[in-house]
Amino acid sequence: MGENGDGAPRSAAGADPVVTVVGAGLAGSEAAWQLARAGVRVRLHEMRPVQMTAAHQSDRLAELVCSNSFRSASLDAAVGLLKDEMRRLGSLIMTVADRTQVPAGVALAVDRDRFATQVTEALCACPEIEVIRQEVTAIPDGVTILATGPLTSAALSRALQGLLGQHYLYFYDAIAPIVTADSIDRTVIFSASRYGRGGDDYLNCPMSRDAYYQFVDALLQAQTVPTREFERCVYFEGCMPIEELARRGRDTLAFGPMRPVGLVDPRTGERPFAVVQLRQDNHAGTLYNLVGFQTKMTYPEQRRVLRTIPGLAQAEFVRLGSLHRNTFIDSPRLLLPTLQLRAATSVFVAGQLIGVEGYVESAAAGLLAARNAARVVRGLPVVVPPATTALGSLVHYVTDARRRDFQPMNANYGLFPPIATRERGREKRRALAARAQRDLELWLTRHGAALTAPGADVSAGGA
Repeated sequence: MGENGDGAPRSAAGADPVVTVVGAGLAGSEAAWQLARAGVRVRLHEMRPVQMTAAHQSDRLAELVCSNSFRSASLDAAVGLLKDEMRRLGSLIMTVADRTQVPAGVALAVDRDRFATQVTEALCACPEIEVIRQEVTAIPDGVTILATGPLTSAALSRALQGLLGQHYLYFYDAIAPIVTADSIDRTVIFSASRYGRGGDDYLNCPMSRDAYYQFVDALLQAQTVPTREFERCVYFEGCMPIEELARRGRDTLAFGPMRPVGLVDPRTGERPFAVVQLRQDNHAGTLYNLVGFQTKMTYPEQRRVLRTIPGLAQAEFVRLGSLHRNTFIDSPRLLLPTLQLRAATSVFVAGQLIGVEGYVESAAAGLLAARNAARVVRGLPVVVPPATTALGSLVHYVTDARRRDFQPMNANYGLFPPIATRERGREKRRALAARAQRDLELWLTRHGAALTAPGADVSAGGA
């Protein structure tokens, strides 16, 4: 494949440009869809099922391997604002997430099977997208989006490392267990959301003071999966294994994922000393995951320790917790705010590989990379969203060359530029959200219209 005068790749016959997307997780799937909406042909490479990863279980695109929650749906949280921005930008991931939603209080959670199936159907039915099931072992020629995520294959990792001339950073991402609904003892637990927000969407396993400390002792004594010496063990705070949290202090869990604030057991009229919350994991309500209970305990130890939780004595685990290596590049040193590599501007990087953390953040990075890749092949200047928006503030964080000791980051209002008002707390967050919405609309007016091909429809493939 050659190139024309403006740097856009062309086939030998002068056909329309093609962008290669490597990886069909949330970021890659979103990127492929955005390119197709812009009328750009896409080669979407996904190595599964030819080569599986340590965490995936199927060959479906956009498979969720950790929680089924996309976190808060409220504009009071920056991730809720980021969802709103993605909807305004025509996100496939958000459209399908909204259609496959399951009860989760003020959070947006999805039926993971329906979600992955509908994303797969939409992309495979799109005439502009060619899905190729094979491992990519070298950086492709032409305009490319690398969205291989935290489980990038060894061969492609070596190729990327050779291109960048720098080492990767590593941290571990932990997966929470899932239990069957009919194995939960409903006589022991109660249904409620904290402070009554969102109805009774969560199942709560209450613990007395003695039961809590016995549980912490069991965690501290449990056998865990050993870390190999050549792998550096750095945990992202949002995915910290519960046993690691317990090692920080015996009360840490009671002030973290097991905090009982805003919860009253209706049978006693009192607040438990601690709770373990379960969240519905599929549309049928037959599966529940243990909220915030990522762990690296061995499988036998998980069954032993977790069954000491009130209500889970007979728990049937359909998925036990696990731990896998997560890979990301040193984006502040390597990446432009347009998500192009400084060393090779025809290569875009998106998703968790750039050091954003979370489903929504990963998909949003894929969306921006695709919009800029489409502009490159059309001969248009690349763009950066305003730093006052959720997407722009996140991109600014991960690409700020002044940053040292870079670690992955979720969307949060702490990343936003200050606002010239005296509001505090919720009112300040709402003011930040209102400013972001205004600035995004202005940005879209200036840059967005040229990117959407007439007739592009997310309903393709039954999504």
